[in-house]
Amino acid sequence: MELTGLLVFAGVYFLAVASPGPAVAALLARSLGTGIRRSLPFAAGIVAGDLIWFSCTALGLAVLMQSFHGLFVAIKYAGCAYLLYLAWKLWTAPAEAPRQPPSARGEGLRLFFGGIALTLGNPKVMVFFLSILPLVVDLGRMTMFAFIEVALLLTLIIGSTMLAYAYAADRARRLVASPTAMRRINRLTGGVMAGAAAAIAVRG
Repeated sequence: MELTGLLVFAGVYFLAVASPGPAVAALLARSLGTGIRRSLPFAAGIVAGDLIWFSCTALGLAVLMQSFHGLFVAIKYAGCAYLLYLAWKLWTAPAEAPRQPPSARGEGLRLFFGGIALTLGNPKVMVFFLSILPLVVDLGRMTMFAFIEVALLLTLIIGSTMLAYAYAADRARRLVASPTAMRRINRLTGGVMAGAAAAIAVRG
């Protein structure tokens, strides 16, 4: 791809990624509630979900994905259910000063696939890759090298953006020291995560 095309794609994609949405809200809530370290698998799942959408669109599988609409609806609701589970965990978490609790067995893998399910079922992501991406990237002339270029650029943009959001939330979390404040943060972030799940569930 020409440099101009890559820059146009980078600008459009960054605006789409950085704009607040269910994925950003869920990641912020996760980082506020448990810290950045335990948010990284979730963020990685979001990145992987975008890469899956891009790969399918670039390889001409958009029609196939639309043919299996029921499958993606099921994935969407599975992601929503997992977000609601995380919201419940935050809402019922003990009111303690910020700390790094020990990771549960298999938690990272569950968070990773939760991030993928959230992204695959997010209508905002679907619209970008199925409708907007073909307007800024000539998929008909895409070579393997161009595919790798765009995939790397996509990973860099969404990865750094999600890390920036998670880091900002983690820094805000560290400013809180009292159990009462932590209870409020846990319930606020749990409510935000539940709201993100509801937003995805009701959107077509």
